[in-house]
Amino acid sequence: MIKVKNLKKEFLQGQERTKVLKDVSLQIQEGEFVAVMGPSGSGKSTLLQLLGGLDVPTEGDIIINNNYLNNMTEKERTIFRRKNIGFIFQNYQLLPNLSVEENIAFPLHADGNLTKEKKQVILELLNSVGLKGLGRKRANLLSGGQQQRVAIARSLVSKPTVLLADEPTGNLDRNTAEDILGLITKFNREYNQTIIMVTHDIFAAGFADRIILFKDGVIDQIISRKEEDYAKYVANFMA
Repeated sequence: MIKVKNLKKEFLQGQERTKVLKDVSLQIQEGEFVAVMGPSGSGKSTLLQLLGGLDVPTEGDIIINNNYLNNMTEKERTIFRRKNIGFIFQNYQLLPNLSVEENIAFPLHADGNLTKEKKQVILELLNSVGLKGLGRKRANLLSGGQQQRVAIARSLVSKPTVLLADEPTGNLDRNTAEDILGLITKFNREYNQTIIMVTHDIFAAGFADRIILFKDGVIDQIISRKEEDYAKYVANFMA
């Protein structure tokens, strides 16, 4: 599903080049749920931006379903992203004065008017994320957990094959975070979506199939959540 080959990313700050990713290679299988962890500045969020086609690498290849993202024009990446990749953000990124339904429908407007079938998909998603009856409510009147549920529904409305989540539980209490992670896992299983989630939270990472640990722009280790004492290892790594 996703192949990353010899990926490098540098940023120019004045006359100085900062190397954020240094020759990163990895593979993620279709339907796999992967958590990416590491200290601040380790390169994990940069990796997510590159996978989402929001930025381009300095060197290396990103291949999603046999499509080379770095060979695309900006317009081609935009179209590919809209059709194939969903995003969930820590701060929800909702349009506060629009209704729940309007926020969920927002990614669909680029493809034309909402059809009857698309409106039905929105209603089904509202039910799936536990927001039945709240479709007409304005987004800024919802709780944090409800807003993240809207964000999840919005990320799924185009039926993307890849879902990228950037600290999706960072602003939530533990009980709400568990509900949100349960929803993400549910859709991972039901739709066989490939999910890459950046997180600092060991609890959140425990929902993933594998954890990729980043340090200083390289992959330090990849471990399975099924491995004994993985939480202890990750805690020591993040310390």
